[in-house]
Amino acid sequence: MNYKTVGLRKEEYLAIKKMLGREPNESELRILGVMWSEHCSYKSTRSILKMFNSEGKHVIQGPGENAGIVDIGGGWAAAFKVESHNHPSAVEPYQGAATGVGGIIRDILAVGAWPTACLDGLFFGKTPNNSTLSLIEGVVAGIGGYGNAVGVPTVGGKTFFDDSYEGKPLVNAMCVGTVHQESVITSRTAKVGQWVVLLGSRTGRDGIAGAAFASTELAEDTKSSKPQVQIGDPFVEKLLIECCHELLKDKLIASMQDMGAAGITSSASEIAAKSGTGIHIYAEKVPTREANMTPWEIALSESQERMLLIIEPDNFDKVKKCAEKWLLECALIGEITSDKRFRITNHGETVVDLPAEMVGGGCPVIDWPSQKPAYLENIKVEKKYEVPQERFKELFLSVLTDPNVRDKSWIYEQYDHMVQTNTVAGPGNPVSVIRIKENGTFLALSMDCDPWSCWLDPYNGGAESFLKAARPLWACGAEVLGMTDCLNYPSPESPENYWVLKESVRGLAQAAKDLECPVVSGNVSLYNESPGKKILPSPLVGIVGLLRDLDTFLPSGRMEAKDILFLVGPEKGSLAGSLFQRIMDGTIQGKPTPYDADLERKFKERAIKTSKEKCCSSVRVIGSGGLAISIAKECIFAQKGARINIAPELLKRPEFLFGEGRPRAIYSVKPSMVSLFESIWRDFGLLKIGTVIEDHTLDISGLANFTLQEILGCWRG
Repeated sequence: MNYKTVGLRKEEYLAIKKMLGREPNESELRILGVMWSEHCSYKSTRSILKMFNSEGKHVIQGPGENAGIVDIGGGWAAAFKVESHNHPSAVEPYQGAATGVGGIIRDILAVGAWPTACLDGLFFGKTPNNSTLSLIEGVVAGIGGYGNAVGVPTVGGKTFFDDSYEGKPLVNAMCVGTVHQESVITSRTAKVGQWVVLLGSRTGRDGIAGAAFASTELAEDTKSSKPQVQIGDPFVEKLLIECCHELLKDKLIASMQDMGAAGITSSASEIAAKSGTGIHIYAEKVPTREANMTPWEIALSESQERMLLIIEPDNFDKVKKCAEKWLLECALIGEITSDKRFRITNHGETVVDLPAEMVGGGCPVIDWPSQKPAYLENIKVEKKYEVPQERFKELFLSVLTDPNVRDKSWIYEQYDHMVQTNTVAGPGNPVSVIRIKENGTFLALSMDCDPWSCWLDPYNGGAESFLKAARPLWACGAEVLGMTDCLNYPSPESPENYWVLKESVRGLAQAAKDLECPVVSGNVSLYNESPGKKILPSPLVGIVGLLRDLDTFLPSGRMEAKDILFLVGPEKGSLAGSLFQRIMDGTIQGKPTPYDADLERKFKERAIKTSKEKCCSSVRVIGSGGLAISIAKECIFAQKGARINIAPELLKRPEFLFGEGRPRAIYSVKPSMVSLFESIWRDFGLLKIGTVIEDHTLDISGLANFTLQEILGCWRG
């Protein structure tokens, strides 16, 4: 078999021969082709990921395990991570999205946590053709179908639309779980003599080499790739969660890994490599659901709903009895050895014999050539836009009805967000909030990205992607504990693509470090392109914050009549890459406002103080569509009207009403608390912009007058 067939580069194949001192056999070559793929090895980004700071006062476990873990008080911790399932979702939308949810839930389970909530970041094409609509319907149905059945609420997320994602959707799934700090399980604790147990579904041919498939560009015709998409069963996953937690409660698991990309091979080799041991897998002992599976097919199958457990030999009967109780397969398939080898035998014949470290983490790092893209030199400086008074209403409604702003309830109403009865603020809110019954606290969750800014200015766009997720958490009063990221990019083999990747991660890492948000987990998804078309750089950020109680939680969409409306922060937002600019020009243009750490820090401090002082009814950070759209959304969700009074010279500047980015927010302030509120924000940037009224109308300084029903009808489409 040729090394190119399994996706290896010539340099990698030569490195393998040098490490082994011989030619690898076919099974070994297939295994290394998958384990050294981009999806499994992160060979193109390992050096880049070192930019992230992973240390913080709340961090218990950072990158390197199945999920990051942060302290939430009272001996409890939150485990969380985001992962991509982009390529499979492009080929088979329902199963691709469904198994993405299942896989991230098992990552949380693998560290001993109970899966508490899911969020999803979705990126779709904007053209409403049959292909795009079918893809959207399949992805959303897959997320809902799996999440609802498995019993984990989908409490939030973010959906983006742009032509660059046409035929190349991004499906990023995030899961958060809770675990007592003394019950955390890792993949580093296997000991010689312990047994290797496969728990869960039988092994089939679905998803074989799916990791390698996710490490290449998508073909124009994706039908041939369908066998590489996994098939999920959420009802088995639910049983798997219950069974694993019963085993954990009885302290019967020494180490654990979920089986995702590269299946048994990845799980087994990583445990051995991290534990400094070897591992021996008996292929003939693996329960299969298809006849005549070869050892390498068994080793690389990505059949879903399976966990690899490391246990003491004396505990096997107890483990098997528990598995039978939960109607799950349980098989002894191997043992931990002292030789630091990853070995697979089949009926006594050695099929694979490789150094465990070589399989589980030995792929050489690639530092691709990097070059600043030529297109960045041709980007026009933000031009002057004018909005004639007679066109204001038309432009306002154009922005309000854009898919990136329009109501997404048709998506999230397909998800069960109340199962487990812990959801305080669910989908549709800038911040999702879940109750942690074990210690009486609350987790605040957010997710965001700014692909358009990343295209125009990768460094500042990367910073803005972090800030878009962080600002709503600060505004609601949460203490940020940590973040996870999903780096979605096209091929790193293009020097221009690689430069954009490095620069945007640099901006993302710098902003997170400056604002004291450690990066505790994450995922990289490259090669998101097809011939002639590539996605925008899309670093999705998920952040977990802590609310000690709900007393100081400041929600959005809760304005009260007679409240005074204030804009805090710079008067001008940025029009570069904004929704307004894209609608006006039909392209992405302009220079985003440079990242300002001091300004963001001041916003953070004042926002958190504002929530503690309990002087406001509602807050909304200015997001997509700018101030005008944020006001409209507040009216929609609060079911209140507003009378906006803004100086005529400001109304003439679209960057005031439609600008995005920068630390800007609208607060609905209780009349008796205006003086206190002003004292907090006076030295930052403060402008009174109007009053909340009981009447269901929105009057924007005489420029336009809308009934709430009119706004709601346009927004919902």
